[in-house]
Amino acid sequence: MKAFGGSTLFLDRNDINTDEIIPAKYLTENSKLALKPYMLEDLRLPDFNPAGETAQQAKVVVTRQNFGCGSSREHAVWVFEVNDINVVIGESFARIFRQNMFNCGMLAIELPAADIEALFTARPTEIAVDLDKGQVITKGATEVVYPFILNSFDRDLVLAGGWLAYADKKY
Repeated sequence: MKAFGGSTLFLDRNDINTDEIIPAKYLTENSKLALKPYMLEDLRLPDFNPAGETAQQAKVVVTRQNFGCGSSREHAVWVFEVNDINVVIGESFARIFRQNMFNCGMLAIELPAADIEALFTARPTEIAVDLDKGQVITKGATEVVYPFILNSFDRDLVLAGGWLAYADKKY
């Protein structure tokens, strides 16, 4: 099973849409890897640089409400996958983006607003996820544990490595 966690990127806004995650002009690329340099290219946030060290080294994204809204494109998940980001933590996700994450064997973890606010306040540089225990764990001087719940199907998709691997095992 792959590890979930690592350096953290904070995207402090609600409603970050799929065009901001991967601009539509790159959807004609014929491989996932070709998307890699364009992750979050059109996202405008104060003090955010998509080419900066924090964004380039991120393994976990922490955000606010309705992340991944807009187009149903799977490319928005693929660009995180090819940049080694396999966990997005937010208060809520757009339905299709959330399911695309699990279909690709990645985690979309929903936490209560108070927990998201606590993460934004503490801004831990690293976060780990214990999938067996259903816990998000901050790393550093202060370790804080935030429990989360996944339904069994989404958990099985992640453990299998995504929908295709899951289907190969089951059918």
